[in-house]
Amino acid sequence: MYKDNSLIPSEAVRLAALGLLAKRPHAYADLARDIRHFTARLVGPSLDLLGPSLELLKVEGLIEAVDPATPHDRQIVRITPEGRAELHRLLTANLRGPMGEVNKLIVALKLYFLDQLEPDQRRQQLEMLMEVCDRELVRLNDLHSHHKESGSALIPWLEHEISEVQARRDWFLKLREAV
Repeated sequence: MYKDNSLIPSEAVRLAALGLLAKRPHAYADLARDIRHFTARLVGPSLDLLGPSLELLKVEGLIEAVDPATPHDRQIVRITPEGRAELHRLLTANLRGPMGEVNKLIVALKLYFLDQLEPDQRRQQLEMLMEVCDRELVRLNDLHSHHKESGSALIPWLEHEISEVQARRDWFLKLREAV
């Protein structure tokens, strides 16, 4: 985790593993495949996302085998109480702006596992996501104001970006109101 309590890229993989296991136990190999599938579809192959191995999560006591006597390649793993605490820590971590590839992955994971939080914590996370949008809007609007007289193709592109961020913020607001 960074000093500002935001996730480092490899923690996104950790969040994915713990979140999937919080929903239900998985076969070890299926868990690894599901994590790779989810992350690759959002950000493509990324060296930044070579996170800790699932074995490390076992060593840390965050996940455990349902039946340790089962051969490793067919083992079913589940989240432990310590793993649930770590999942909560990861789910409530800050986001760094602006909305780059890794942040999009972290937002998707937060939304995917939002049901693992209490309603007030869900609302707090959605408010934090709206604040990230607000900061991005300030930054983009400032750039737009600074270059609006340039007549370049930058202006319509910035207007498009601003409308996308505003739509994302509005969507988070509606979701927060529904919680």
